[in-house]
Amino acid sequence: MKLKIKNNNTCDNFFTQKTDIITENLNLYYGNFHALKDVNCNIKEKMVTSMIGPSGCGKSTLLKTFNRMNDLVEGCKISGKVVIGGKDIYANGIDVSLLRKNVGMVFQKPNPFPMSIYDNVAYAPRTFGIRKKGELDYIVQKSLVKAAMWDEVKDRLNRGALTLSGGQQQRLCIARALAAEPKILLMDEPTSALDPISTAKIEELCLELKENYTIVIVTHNMQQAGRISDYTAFFLLGELVEFNTTDNIFESPEDERTENYISGRFG
Repeated sequence: MKLKIKNNNTCDNFFTQKTDIITENLNLYYGNFHALKDVNCNIKEKMVTSMIGPSGCGKSTLLKTFNRMNDLVEGCKISGKVVIGGKDIYANGIDVSLLRKNVGMVFQKPNPFPMSIYDNVAYAPRTFGIRKKGELDYIVQKSLVKAAMWDEVKDRLNRGALTLSGGQQQRLCIARALAAEPKILLMDEPTSALDPISTAKIEELCLELKENYTIVIVTHNMQQAGRISDYTAFFLLGELVEFNTTDNIFESPEDERTENYISGRFG
């Protein structure tokens, strides 16, 4: 069953090509502050790509350019291109709502809505016009299965989402994002507020989801990047210093600054 949208556009035809994410000479300013400086990268589809670097280096800022969350920031100016699936997502005429449907986001702190577990997951399908209970039931179950929590909550779907543990809430937020049937999943430090057991579940989930989704994750945990990432990008002061396979970044970095950060000399 495909999620249908009232205007007959679907996530299957929004992107015309593979869902690689390509930035070309991307610059971003918050007022006079130059937050991203000539960022050029190619994030490959159906891989896990981690962004690492010190606080304030531009990781989360770049992540938010991929679904235009920075549009909501007053004084934000962007030049250059962000091309996803063959579309320049900052071009005139882009439907930002459809973009965000296709490029889902999970935030650092779990943020379930103050409603039932079921209604959290059904929120996006209802927004896109799904009303039949059978269809919603199917989407909710499928999304919770993908988020590896169906067995934990299937008998209490009508309970409030805020009664869940922190780790369960974060997986519910992932299920909520998946219910919109995105092609790309952005994760901004999704385990930083979680205990080690919950962190391990989220990491395992990322490895499973990459079979069907392009995943980009911001993390301060270099061990986490090493465990789950196919590619890693190292940022410093708004600059993309190095982008390579995770093995190369951690075992044989090309830039001395990357090596210094990986070895703990700063950061």
